[in-house]
Amino acid sequence: MLSSLYKKQTAQKPTLLHDTYFNDLRRKEYSRLCNQQHTYLDFTGGNLYAQSQLDEHQSLLRNNVLGNPHSGNPSSLLATQLVQEARDKVLTFFNASEDYHCVFTQNASGALKIVGECYPHSKDSHLLMIADNHNSVHGMREYCSNQGGSYSYAPLNYEDLTISDSDLEESLHQHSDKRRKLFTYPAQSNVSGVKHDLEWINKAQENGWDVCLDAAAYVPSSPLDLRKYQPEFVAVSFYKIFGYPTGLGCLLIKKCAFHKLEKKWFAGGTVQYASVSNPFYFLADDYERFENGTINYLDIPAVTIGLNYINKIGMQRINERITSMTKYLYQALRDIQYLDGSKFIHLFGPSCREIQAAP
Repeated sequence: MLSSLYKKQTAQKPTLLHDTYFNDLRRKEYSRLCNQQHTYLDFTGGNLYAQSQLDEHQSLLRNNVLGNPHSGNPSSLLATQLVQEARDKVLTFFNASEDYHCVFTQNASGALKIVGECYPHSKDSHLLMIADNHNSVHGMREYCSNQGGSYSYAPLNYEDLTISDSDLEESLHQHSDKRRKLFTYPAQSNVSGVKHDLEWINKAQENGWDVCLDAAAYVPSSPLDLRKYQPEFVAVSFYKIFGYPTGLGCLLIKKCAFHKLEKKWFAGGTVQYASVSNPFYFLADDYERFENGTINYLDIPAVTIGLNYINKIGMQRINERITSMTKYLYQALRDIQYLDGSKFIHLFGPSCREIQAAP
């Protein structure tokens, strides 16, 4: 019935970049999709793991004995070594080895929670957000307001789902009376797929703002160079990049901004010294300060495996593939018309699809 209302389009095979490569990769690493006749479209929700990732991680666990890194026995030392290798790999992947600490968290939400609860909000602080932030970012306003701080939103253009540069500029020039100002936004929207300008980081810092970048939706398909852009805080989720393991993310903290996060309590693994008889304690002075309790030392080595896998494919190739698929989908939907020639579908979002990934 519906097909009688609009003009049928001539079926054409889409021209997508790297077709042969990704078809071969699907057969080799993701054969379960073919075997179960799946079409998987939820890559923003969670990426798919490759068979080789599972094989390599299972081999590592099967052939080694790994102990709690908080001990000093051989099994613990091996776990400590593998965790450090993963930490170094993350920093290298984002070109951040010299300038950032890598704090392992449960997910990107856990990373944002650290910033929310440890940033020194007060009556002299302001939090600036944008409307299409992830809910974990919106939740940061509760930490802010509960400590007497103020917050505001830069407006969203509802037709093309972008943020007006002029409106944002105006917001960044406000609140000059505040001593501490935090601007947090997603490099890529979880809602619309729109990629926001990374130059906002520099503009905000020039106006006295600290910047928290939610990179969870951005880094699975776009390179992030933290030598070029240096927000104070960056939240990342690993399963969105390479699927396995879930339950692991990280907070990247710029070393020169480390002191700006004021942790209000301590836990196992986060202190150098704590006394029972006296109310004194000394927090660790690096990433360990924010890694409460025993870290996920059995799964963290799989981060190294996953990033090696992504490097083998190449982030540029992934980016080009997704861009070509997005442009094809946009064109195909846009060209569907009613019999009278009017548009069948109204598409929201930016006209330049290079700044939008398929949501």
